[in-house]
Amino acid sequence: MRLYNTLSGTKEEFKPICGNKVNMYACGITVSGEAHIGHTYQALIYDIIRKFLVKKGYDVTYARNYTDVDDKIIAKSKETGIPADAYAKMMIKKIDKVMAEMEVGEPDVWLKATENIENIIHFISVLVEKGHAYPTKNGDVYFSVESFPSYGRLSHRNTEDALNGVRIDNDEQKKSPLDFALWKSAKEGEISWTSPWGEGRPGWHIECSAMNKAAFGEQIDLHGGGRDLIFPHHENEIAQTEALTGKQFVKYWVHNGLIKVNGQKMSKSLGNSLLMSDLLKEYSNEAIKFALLQTNYRNDINITDDLFPDAEKHLYEFYKVFVTAKNSGIKIEGEYPEIDQNFDEALADDFNTALALSALFGYFKKIKSLISVGDQTAGNMLSQIKKTYSLLGLFTKDEEDFVKNYEKNHAEPIPEEITALANEMQNARLNKDYVRADALRAEIIEKGYTVMISKEGVTVKKV
Repeated sequence: MRLYNTLSGTKEEFKPICGNKVNMYACGITVSGEAHIGHTYQALIYDIIRKFLVKKGYDVTYARNYTDVDDKIIAKSKETGIPADAYAKMMIKKIDKVMAEMEVGEPDVWLKATENIENIIHFISVLVEKGHAYPTKNGDVYFSVESFPSYGRLSHRNTEDALNGVRIDNDEQKKSPLDFALWKSAKEGEISWTSPWGEGRPGWHIECSAMNKAAFGEQIDLHGGGRDLIFPHHENEIAQTEALTGKQFVKYWVHNGLIKVNGQKMSKSLGNSLLMSDLLKEYSNEAIKFALLQTNYRNDINITDDLFPDAEKHLYEFYKVFVTAKNSGIKIEGEYPEIDQNFDEALADDFNTALALSALFGYFKKIKSLISVGDQTAGNMLSQIKKTYSLLGLFTKDEEDFVKNYEKNHAEPIPEEITALANEMQNARLNKDYVRADALRAEIIEKGYTVMISKEGVTVKKV
């Protein structure tokens, strides 16, 4: 199995540090607001990576975090009047609900910054003792980037490039503009904890390092996150962790692409964030997954107006084949190993979900031809598709329900002209004018509709 390692900038053969044991960590959500499509995409990708590693026989422990204290959460607390800890808990509850609706798997280990304050303080204390960090008279603690000569190797930046890419604050007590906060002194009214440097709270970067060390020790196999986290967040994680341990922190760094909306970067400032709670009112969770996974995880995804509707339509066409097979007497059972083999080959090449999904169109074309001649091989293929692609969260629904719901939600309104013809046809039948009724039926069919008469009345459908 090969994956792209951001650290080396190349695809590498995947070999865990210890046998088949894999410790993996993915940066989770800063809970300053509800979950948007970017949050869900990232969670989906690392859930799939975890599941595929398990399928290939690795013993995986997957940890994920919630950042439940930071500047944005404190700002939201002041804006809403809700205490920061209560606000964070409220957001986590909403985010968990959305992820459950999306059927994204839970990690093996959930980590929260506020539950690791002692670990964070200890971590910072050791960095200060080793000369890699320094406290200020105001009670802040900064990491000294100068003390870590290999700083910048993940993002492939030199010091000058790093200076251009980092947000510079105006703290005159910093020894260098590149130095970053490990501990922030408390301002009046802010949530805080007692530390050797006074009341305060952790900086963002130190949280992941301390939680990783508490969960896994000094080294992990795979660390994931969005590409926007490479610098400075993941760069800073490497610096502070390796400065403390003297060992390589992460063997494989994996980063997913970002979400764009109609070509623009998704952001709150542009007002184009797509909240999952809104998307799930319009589309099935499988349609959202199908839409997102059609792009290789390392590339950016451009969400256009047609992306989710087209994905839903593709799934509808696929699900219709399952229904057709059942109605044709084909049993959806058995195996078709070639499908599973092709799927594994695609995901073993840097988790290429796009290639795995593109194969479906050929499979279903072949299945439809097999159904037409009553070949049970169609049932074997459909059964294998359900088993194999469930790893991506697809083909898990009841086939008939999916088809009916889609048709109900996408039914075109019947033109008044056709409705009038159908009613006239019904009246002709009631008057036993069957010649007139047949002529009206023929006219309705010619216009592209079918008409059925039952005790409930007349039903017209588009052909």
